[in-house]
Amino acid sequence: MPMLNVTARQDLMKTIVETINVVVEEARLDFKENGLEIRVVDPSHVAMIQMEVDSAAFDTWNVDEAELGLEMKKLREMVSLAGAGDLVQFNYSDDTGNVTMNIGRIDRNIRPLDNSTLNPPNLPTLNLPCEVKISGSDLAQSFRAAMQVGDLVNLSADPDKFVVSVSGTTDSVIVGYDKEDLTSITCDGSTRSQYSLTYLVPLAKVFAPFGDVTLQFGENLPLRLTYEFDDGAGSVEYFLAPRVEGDF
Repeated sequence: MPMLNVTARQDLMKTIVETINVVVEEARLDFKENGLEIRVVDPSHVAMIQMEVDSAAFDTWNVDEAELGLEMKKLREMVSLAGAGDLVQFNYSDDTGNVTMNIGRIDRNIRPLDNSTLNPPNLPTLNLPCEVKISGSDLAQSFRAAMQVGDLVNLSADPDKFVVSVSGTTDSVIVGYDKEDLTSITCDGSTRSQYSLTYLVPLAKVFAPFGDVTLQFGENLPLRLTYEFDDGAGSVEYFLAPRVEGDF
């Protein structure tokens, strides 16, 4: 019968929950033999995340493969009770049908959601002409600056430069990065596309501490943003539709 016993550091659980919560309030967590996989799309089909976390990132990983639908709010509430060095234990057994989360003396029993309402989306196959690799903290700062002026950000790139910009009714913000300011930039020509900061700023709070972030985009094409955490044991692939008619 499916059962699992997983233990994770507070910071790892916080990263997992906060990343997924950027896009959805409910998610199906797929516990596989070698790690955790989560794929979600927001209700308006504008943003999508695929996350993979290797079992090596966890302190304990005793898993019979299981798919558990859970509310992110409940996980976030529990993780918020844990201190920086605390361990979060996660148990499930078919006998009870409940997930039990444990932090120190605290146990919380959670009834999983109906998986039939939580079908993971298929990821788009995209050929995106520009790729920019940049410090996550730099990118997060540029998004926060842009948000001060407007909700829609323009990303533009050519072989030598990457620019984040917003034009509001009275003010504008331009954040420019020359080639030497970036880890790398690959762009055949010049391109520009517009995306919603309402989706990007919350994600930026999560990825800011994790080193480099890779952006791939093209004119009126979805943005693909990828980063790793926990020394590469965890990876996130994030897709965001451009602000044009149509969708993925």
